[in-house]
Amino acid sequence: MIKEDRRGTVCIIEIDRPRRRNALDHATVAALRARFAALDSDPAVAAIVLGGTAPGFCAGSDLKELATLDRDGMAEHEAETAAFARALTFLSKPVVAAVSGFALGGGFILAASCDVVATEPAARWHLPEVTNGWIPPWGLTVLSARCGPVAARRLTWGARPVDGGEAHRLGVADILADSALEAAVEEAQALAQLPAEAVASTKRFFARQVMAQGEAEDMEANRLFVEDCRSAAATATFQRFGMTA
Repeated sequence: MIKEDRRGTVCIIEIDRPRRRNALDHATVAALRARFAALDSDPAVAAIVLGGTAPGFCAGSDLKELATLDRDGMAEHEAETAAFARALTFLSKPVVAAVSGFALGGGFILAASCDVVATEPAARWHLPEVTNGWIPPWGLTVLSARCGPVAARRLTWGARPVDGGEAHRLGVADILADSALEAAVEEAQALAQLPAEAVASTKRFFARQVMAQGEAEDMEANRLFVEDCRSAAATATFQRFGMTA
């Protein structure tokens, strides 16, 4: 489910579920959460890069798994993913996302939840949830922190995807590069050379501003998500994917 590599004091974690477009099922989220917690306490690691193996970064929640769940089960799954994404802000070590191919739905928000985001110009960024009939169930706080509430609202509506260049222009991504992975590793290596205590203190100071009321707002988005799942548009989406919620 995940691959790991080391370049000095930088640890590279890649979601490795190519047949599911690196979608986030329960087992993958649990593995990521456990691994990141372990890396945060590993003295040999100073910075972390989060990426995805080809064909792209992450396609969001695994619809195949969600198809087996009712609405409450889907809400619980999304809450678990949200908790992992929020935890990235509160780690002591910087996390740099490397987005190639695509970052869709929960994958979009997972990348935006990292401290620094590198994207390739042709990468496809899209939040398709509203077009499917429901609000994204988590992560809108960090999206708003990155690009402001007006741009975040437009991105959340998801009427059309944006490419990496537009994501960079809006502030969703911080670095635009031909190779997102190499750019992310270079950024992580630069951060890894800084005094670890001061890096951790900087993360701790800004965490409250970036995440603000993230947990409470994720809970509200999750509640709205469950309500939206009762709509005609959502029901049609469930039927299209063979889901029974």
